[in-house]
Amino acid sequence: MGVEIIFKIAAIGILTAIVGQILKQTGKDEIATLATLAGIIIVLVMILNMIGDLFTTLKTIFSF
Repeated sequence: MGVEIIFKIAAIGILTAIVGQILKQTGKDEIATLATLAGIIIVLVMILNMIGDLFTTLKTIFSF
């Protein structure tokens, strides 16, 4: 799971950068900003889910 998540985040970042550049070249700066924001939100949700799993695991480990 460690390397896979890094590749997923990198793929989302690359895809977001490409879409943002294409939209900026066509003059749609507002939509490019929204696309970049959507990419950031997707990555943050992925990371928050991982942090939730971490806390669940820690709670399981340290419960008596």
